[in-house]
Amino acid sequence: MIDVNLIKDKVKAKLSEISYDLYSIKSYNERGGSILEIVVDRDENIDLDDIVEVSNTLSSLLDELIIDDTPYTLDVSSLGAEKPIALEKLDKYQGKYVNVHLSHPFKGENTLEGDLKEVNDEFVVLAFKVKTRTVEAKVNRKDIDRARLAIKF
Repeated sequence: MIDVNLIKDKVKAKLSEISYDLYSIKSYNERGGSILEIVVDRDENIDLDDIVEVSNTLSSLLDELIIDDTPYTLDVSSLGAEKPIALEKLDKYQGKYVNVHLSHPFKGENTLEGDLKEVNDEFVVLAFKVKTRTVEAKVNRKDIDRARLAIKF
């Protein structure tokens, strides 16, 4: 099994060079082989071509770092369509469809899902549907305990 502690910092630095963040890295054995699982993130959407680019970039680096010829399968993925959003980065997701969980309910609701219309230091404005009407909720930022992208159906 690959010791991820030995390669983590270099993988993180290489990802940073190509504008990605390292979300997680782990190594485990499965069916007689080692799997090196790397999950990446960035503010922009990540598609399959991006994953191929990251995989190719990391493969070259890992060939240099893993010198004991340990056979492994590299599994690179992203956080997906409903990835968590760091609360300090909410402003970068203005205009996106998001799900926010509140520590203090808004009109009895702990969770709101809608278009992120406005973000500033004090509050956010979400537009969401209630039956056939579009309603806007102005919520204090300090009342949001977690957020993620959401899929609009």
